[in-house]
Amino acid sequence: MRPSDPFLHREILGGEFRILDKIGTGGMGSVYRASQPAMSRTVAIKILHPQLALRKDLISRFRREARAMSQLTHPNTVKVFMYGQLEGDNSLYIVMELLEGQNLSRAVKREGPLSTTRAVGILIQVCGALQEAHEKGIVHRDLKPENIFLSRHGGLHDFPKVLDFGLAKI
Repeated sequence: MRPSDPFLHREILGGEFRILDKIGTGGMGSVYRASQPAMSRTVAIKILHPQLALRKDLISRFRREARAMSQLTHPNTVKVFMYGQLEGDNSLYIVMELLEGQNLSRAVKREGPLSTTRAVGILIQVCGALQEAHEKGIVHRDLKPENIFLSRHGGLHDFPKVLDFGLAKI
């Protein structure tokens, strides 16, 4: 039997957020859906895996990702609201907008190759997000279909959001 997730159903940051469920796991951390009652919104919180919290290189990478993403305001870059360390266990976290949809890799696996028109529309928006990052001296260095999330925004389909600046060079 797997041990239960220590973050599930936990209130963090003095009760500002309540973690509802896990929505993804990656190499460096897990992403959770959380409520923020004071703002009447639901957010995503990425938390560095506790077993990695002793590795200075990964802590540095996680902080670099949070700093890079928090500087970016382009509509096609995931929005970061705050980041820091949790009280008690010192786990590193990033609070960001919650996205509904799927990453580009999953979309292609489910639907097959994109039409040229659809692909160009997505890539033009991704290039806009990258242009802002480059103008601020941030190079993503890990752009791949898994880090392009296709969401819906204001009635628009295929509204891409660039994710995961963990390998960014600033």
